[in-house]
Amino acid sequence: MSLPVVAIIGRPNVGKSTIVNRLTETSHAIVYDEPGMTRDRTYQPAYWRDREFMVVDTGGLVFDDDTEFLPLIRQQALAALAESIAAVFVVDGQEGPTGADETIADWLRQQPVPVILAVNKCESVDQGVTQAAQFWELGLGEPFPVSGIHGNGTGELLDQLVTYLPPIEAMSETSEIKVAIVGRPNVGKSSLLNAFVGENRAIVSPISGTTRDAIDTVVQRQEKTYRLIDTAGIRKKKMVEYGPEFLGINRAFKAIRRSDVVLLVIDALDGVTEQDQKLAGRITEDGRACVVVVNKWDAVAKDSHTIYDYEKLVRERLGFVEWAETIFVSAQTGQRVEKILDLVDTAAEQHQRRVTTAVINEVLEEAVGWHSPPTTRQGRQGKIYYGTQVTSQPPTLALFVNDSKLFNDNYRRYIERQVRQSLGFTGTPVRLLWRSKKLREMERGANRATKVKG
Repeated sequence: MSLPVVAIIGRPNVGKSTIVNRLTETSHAIVYDEPGMTRDRTYQPAYWRDREFMVVDTGGLVFDDDTEFLPLIRQQALAALAESIAAVFVVDGQEGPTGADETIADWLRQQPVPVILAVNKCESVDQGVTQAAQFWELGLGEPFPVSGIHGNGTGELLDQLVTYLPPIEAMSETSEIKVAIVGRPNVGKSSLLNAFVGENRAIVSPISGTTRDAIDTVVQRQEKTYRLIDTAGIRKKKMVEYGPEFLGINRAFKAIRRSDVVLLVIDALDGVTEQDQKLAGRITEDGRACVVVVNKWDAVAKDSHTIYDYEKLVRERLGFVEWAETIFVSAQTGQRVEKILDLVDTAAEQHQRRVTTAVINEVLEEAVGWHSPPTTRQGRQGKIYYGTQVTSQPPTLALFVNDSKLFNDNYRRYIERQVRQSLGFTGTPVRLLWRSKKLREMERGANRATKVKG
């Protein structure tokens, strides 16, 4: 059973995202003093007393203007209401009722969900009652004075909200695979998300910077659950000024860190750019599994060799994630989109995979047998005593050696290649920790490990 959804509705700059952050006890919704900051619908889990639910933030509603993104924002708000058990209508207590509030109230009365009226910016408890009383005229029942900044009145608001939630039922435990969709602006990230979901989950526009929040969408396929996280397009740092875009990109980086697998989306027409390379480095640095998705493949003129030549180019230019699998898709036509999740499954499985110490040492023994560690001019040679996996996500192996300084970069890369060839780990980075230990310490601490002959 999925959690019930509660939609947060209101005109621009009444503090909807601040209310969302307060109700969910997070700071995931971007708060910035600019109309139209929130555009897509963004979901965050929340709870009150013994009840759990999802809060969906929506863009500021404007009904008398059809320019730029406003009609699309209205469409997103309507879609949020369609899946919600209740709506929280946020108004500005300091400004008082406006014509825009009255228009939204009339619209909400036509919707089939109960509405709770939250009068925000009531920082003073005493004055808040007076501020809220002005909104009785909207005809939506009792107005609740609240402060998204300080939290005043949110308890009473939540007490009312839980009366609309369905009875408590045992929630089935399902393990989610968190998948972040990242890339430069206009490579088709939101189109890819919509292709997965089969609806206009995210606003798609040729205007750069349409997506600003990191948008979570839950998709189920067979018995598996995926949390897809659409993110803002990431441009070069020097081209980004502090403001909405900066905050959106920061959310995108956080989405990478909280994901299990990252879909690095490349524009097939542009090829692999310097910014794509930097993103690949970021994914590896954060230790995330990865699938390289080359989008807009339908627009590329090709022959029987094109896909192989292009894949070779991708691997050469994206050296940071050369271990990641590459898939060529078209979000617009749906070509191969379904197969992406198959690669996600493999990458996620390998990302959390654990290998026994005995198997690791068999691999190391064979690698050392084929190519011995280097010897210095003074006659000192590196020795690998044993290796063991210390953690997963990403798989991390500790190699205990006589002196880590005796192993140069070439030999370390050789060992990593041998580990991958023997153990796989497709789609995930592998970290090797070279730890110097004296032989006597090793004899005390490695009694149960298989010794590797150097």
